[in-house]
Amino acid sequence: MNPANIKFVFFGTGDFGAKVLEKLIERDYAPTMVVTAPDRPKGRKLELTPPPVKNKIENLEYGIKSKIKIIQPEKLIDLPLGGETVKPFDLFIVADYGKIIPRSILDIPKFGTLNAHPSLLPKFRGPSPIQSFILSEEKETGATIMLMDEEIDHGPILKNEKLKVKSEKLNAQQLEEKLAELSGQMLADVIPGWITGEIKPLKQDHNQATFTKKITKEDGLVDLQKDLPETIHRKFLAFQPWPGIYYFMEKNNKKIRVIITDMELSANGEMIIKKIKPEGKKEMSYQDFLQ
Repeated sequence: MNPANIKFVFFGTGDFGAKVLEKLIERDYAPTMVVTAPDRPKGRKLELTPPPVKNKIENLEYGIKSKIKIIQPEKLIDLPLGGETVKPFDLFIVADYGKIIPRSILDIPKFGTLNAHPSLLPKFRGPSPIQSFILSEEKETGATIMLMDEEIDHGPILKNEKLKVKSEKLNAQQLEEKLAELSGQMLADVIPGWITGEIKPLKQDHNQATFTKKITKEDGLVDLQKDLPETIHRKFLAFQPWPGIYYFMEKNNKKIRVIITDMELSANGEMIIKKIKPEGKKEMSYQDFLQ
């Protein structure tokens, strides 16, 4: 089969998925169908907002986007991928979809389902590989293209590649963009060899696997008195743009929540807080707040 003629479905929702899709299209791999999350109410006015992947498609040239069918099922059981509908599809690609995809769907296409994961598997499996890498003391990260099975980030590897930047200076949002660009390029490199059989899957060393957890708002809590400056700075980088980091303090006989919006570490490891946002107030310099 000529890889240039491949017909595939792309499953993706967030910013990472949108950037991966952008890179695939730049390399002339445009999906026939995209499966993404439903539009959700956002902001103070709760306006119905499309997910980043849908938004990316809607901003493409008409000649490209008119050929891409967008499906936004609430549940994967509602996905119209049975019978005659599925015959045209050779491959599924998943990047930042946000839902667990059952084996019954993964096995539909002839060439299976590939996943782009922003870590060097088997390290940092699960929902927060980027944040967890920044919080760890690991020095290198990268991306992995794997053949999906029914377990999370468990399937055999087709390609992994280290990120060639000083990732320790990037926050999670910046690192996500770099890893998404890398993942999209890697997928475009892998597809031809996978379709022709030149690339063989390599089983992961499951004994080396590490696992990440879902990040919550509470993870952003820091203690300026007890936590090490490096720990606070790692959290600051890891939790951008969400949930951010914050601490509680007493002011005017009232306990208030203070969000740290800008900080850095000095050359000798001292914490320098530049800007904060007290609960119910606008952002201000830390020095002004202390006065």
